Amino acid sequence: MTATTAVTAPTARDDGDRFGLPGSPDLLRSVFRQHAAGVAVITAAHGDGPVGFTATSLNSVSADPPLLSFTIGTGSSSWPAIRDSGHIGVHILAEHQSELAGLFARSGADRFGPATAWVPGPHGVPLLDGVLAWLVCRVVALVPAGAHRVVIAEAIEGDPAGEGRPLLYHQGRFNALRD
Repeated sequence: MTATTAVTAPTARDDGDRFGLPGSPDLLRSVFRQHAAGVAVITAAHGDGPVGFTATSLNSVSADPPLLSFTIGTGSSSWPAIRDSGHIGVHILAEHQSELAGLFARSGADRFGPATAWVPGPHGVPLLDGVLAWLVCRVVALVPAGAHRVVIAEAIEGDPAGEGRPLLYHQGRFNALRD
């Protein structure tokens, strides 16, 4: 005897032949609130000092060559440094670093103030202490995407040896992984 699982197709809505809501910024945000994402902090060196921001759009693109991508809004205070930097830092945050994630997500915050432990790394890239893993990457492309840019970068150095579990972003909040 084999078990079967009932699969139900989407049902038509009361507003006609549509199966879902029309595409919109609100729809995209609502759908992606259902998608749990890892939390990273992207950093870069800039003439005025280090810059950084929290990103949940980090993706692996290719293993050979080792490429990753993330997005950044062109209105972000970090955008000019990312745009002009040849190298960036990518930091995978641990579940106990939700305050750090919030700090780097807040507009106008002193992200590299006394509460943030970091050191200048290869190519002057700011490296955050205590993260699960980090990479220094060479920026290889900036692809326009609406009011954002998709940054494609090649990993040139890093360390995956941090301890702990990853910080996640889900339903508009930072969360820990559950077993």
